[in-house]
Amino acid sequence: MSKKANKKPRIGTERMTLLDYIIFAVLLVLALMILIPFWNVIMISFATQKEYADNPFLMFPKEWTLDSYKALFADGTILSGYKNTIILLVIGLPLSLFLTTSMAYGLSRNKFPFKKIIFFLVLFTMIFNGGIVPLYLIMKSLHLTGTLWSVILAGSFSAFNMILMMNYFYTLPESLMESARLDGAGEWRILFSVVLPLATPIMATITLFYGVAYWNSWYDAMIFLRKADQLPLQNVLRNIIVTSTTNASNASSVDAAQASNFSMGMKMAAVFVTMVPIMCFFPMLQKHFAKGVLTGAIKT
Repeated sequence: MSKKANKKPRIGTERMTLLDYIIFAVLLVLALMILIPFWNVIMISFATQKEYADNPFLMFPKEWTLDSYKALFADGTILSGYKNTIILLVIGLPLSLFLTTSMAYGLSRNKFPFKKIIFFLVLFTMIFNGGIVPLYLIMKSLHLTGTLWSVILAGSFSAFNMILMMNYFYTLPESLMESARLDGAGEWRILFSVVLPLATPIMATITLFYGVAYWNSWYDAMIFLRKADQLPLQNVLRNIIVTSTTNASNASSVDAAQASNFSMGMKMAAVFVTMVPIMCFFPMLQKHFAKGVLTGAIKT
């Protein structure tokens, strides 16, 4: 066989077929459907009230202004929301990872006592939910209502995330754990020294799931928290949007509408400053995300 016959085609040298062009066009349209509204949100936040009124779908404002951002940060509520959300992440994220990882590892071991019963009880919570009233009564009996601990504990464990991680642990060779046990390692040592270093994809995936959940958390905070200085970022954003909408609807003249701090500009500015941190967080874990979800979703 000649050398030319053995030579493999270089990546990227194959001709694109008609189907490839169609797929590329469809993906391009879908990408533009996502990017254009997002870009419009950013531009409105930097535009003036008059320019937005003339062209709500502006792509580049002629007069750039930071008035919406100045009004947004003027009273400090958005900074308080950032602080409370960061507290939720700093405390809640490690707690959620510890609870999920430890239970997933235990249920993935064949000799774990009462494994099937415990797994059934966990799975049962995914199908049937007690509702918010029993949860509120539990938090009240524990004297946690009105504190951030109620929000942290209410979202500290996800049965879906635990099942994903458990299925990933099933893919790890049992011989690794047996070798560690022969060397005298206990189960906690095996978990932290043997299993977790091999579970980077699923750990990154579950970290992303819990991180986004805590960042977007608002319902539990609305139920359990009462003081304005305790509200996380999403609740602050909700209050800003509701207040600005109410002020704009009650304005009886153009001057009064402008005096209400350009409600649409404030909305878009609030949306932008809320999205940016979590958008910066996602690319750091993106390379592990697909592998973690795919492996964790399939039990081998």
